[in-house]
Amino acid sequence: MSERRPPFRQDRGPVEKPRQAPARGRFSPPGPRTPAAASAASSPRRRPHRIPIPRSQRWLFWTMLLAVLAMSVYLIRLRERASDRFAVAAQPLPLTASETHEAPLRLYLANDTDGSLAEKPLIFPLPADPNARARVVLEKLIAEYASPGSSHQLNVSTGVEEVYLLPVPGLRRGSGQLAVVNLTTAFVHNHPSGIEPETLTLLSMIATLRANLPSVTQVRFVVDGRQQATLAGHADLTRTYLAAGTQMTAGAGAQDTHATEKGPQP
Repeated sequence: MSERRPPFRQDRGPVEKPRQAPARGRFSPPGPRTPAAASAASSPRRRPHRIPIPRSQRWLFWTMLLAVLAMSVYLIRLRERASDRFAVAAQPLPLTASETHEAPLRLYLANDTDGSLAEKPLIFPLPADPNARARVVLEKLIAEYASPGSSHQLNVSTGVEEVYLLPVPGLRRGSGQLAVVNLTTAFVHNHPSGIEPETLTLLSMIATLRANLPSVTQVRFVVDGRQQATLAGHADLTRTYLAAGTQMTAGAGAQDTHATEKGPQP
C-alpha cells in the first residue's frame, strides 16, 4: 500500500491538522497550566487604590466635630438655666422681716347675720411696696374668714394670687388707681354660692383695700388672670367696682350695691 501524504498548498506547504485536546472526564486531573495562568494564580490580589486624606482636612473634621458637641452641651445647659429662672420668677417671693414693718391695718369683716361690714383694726407687718401691701391685706382678710367662729365663714385660708395697681383709664395720673385683684381658682371653687355671701365677700375686699390704700378708687376682679362671669354663680365679676362707697358701676341695668353705715368713708 502506498503511504498517504498530507496535502500540499502551493504557498504554505503541507497543511497539518490541529491537535485536539484529549477529552477529560469528570474526575480526570487538570491539565498543565500555562505560564500566564500560573503567575496570575501565584500573585496576590491587588487592592483598589485609595486616595489619602490630607492631614489638614482630618484636623478640620475633628475640630468641627468637637465644636458641634461643645455647642450642644452649652445649649442644653443654657436651656436648663433659663427654665430655672422662669420657675423662680413664677413663684412669689417671700417677704422677709427687713422688707416689712409693723403698721396699722383696718379690716372690714362681713357679717352674714345682718349683711353688714364691721371694722377690725390691727397692727400687722406690712410691706412697703403698694402692690405687695394690697395682696397681704386681702390675704389677711381671707385668713380671718377661714378662722373658727368667723361671721362670714370660708373654706379656704388663701385666695389672692396678686394685686396690680394701675392708673384709672381716662383719668390723669395721680387722680386715682385701679386695683386688679387676681383670685385663685381654688378660692372661687370653694366659695359658698349665693347672692348675699358672694356680694359681702367682694364688698369687704373693696372696703379693706380702700381703707388701707386710699389711692385705690376702682377695683376689678379676675380669676387666674382671666375674666370670669361670676364669683360662685351670682356676684358679677365682669364689672368695675367703685371703692368710694363700695358701689358697683358699669354697663346698662347695673344696680348699685352699697355697704352699711359701718363701711369706710372715702
